[in-house]
Amino acid sequence: MKKTILGLLAITAVSSASAASYVGGSVGSGATLHYQTDLTGSSAMRYGLNLDATNFNFNRDNVSVGGSVDYLGDFVGTGSALGGLTPYYGLGLGAGVVLGQGGGVSVYPHGTLGLRYNVTDPLSFFVEGNIGPRITVGGTNASNTRLGSGARIGLNYRLP
Repeated sequence: MKKTILGLLAITAVSSASAASYVGGSVGSGATLHYQTDLTGSSAMRYGLNLDATNFNFNRDNVSVGGSVDYLGDFVGTGSALGGLTPYYGLGLGAGVVLGQGGGVSVYPHGTLGLRYNVTDPLSFFVEGNIGPRITVGGTNASNTRLGSGARIGLNYRLP
């Protein structure tokens, strides 16, 4: 039993040590700073701090401050056919505090499609779009559900 536990600990340490980690940021329908870690060679989790504007509308009623968690997966086998661009998909959940409309809390489950280009080993650029329902509770409108969308261009830097 002791050998089994030690073996599992060793495998866990090796697999987490080989996972790449990134820091980065993006601008578009908001501004984001994020940390990303690879789960496998073709999937990752991204954790972001966001200043978001729903549907590119930056008036105070549509801006929220919050965070998001996104699962990202590559469309495997397509990178070489697209000149080094790697297409990917994702599912995520964003949550934040709405600054306008008297406040409130916003939740944004969404789907993502994007393209990534690796410039050099530690540096890559990406462009992506997302869409999903944006649910706001509280504030002067009591509650509000509408279709939200966003797009951004960003940069990832692989940590040593």
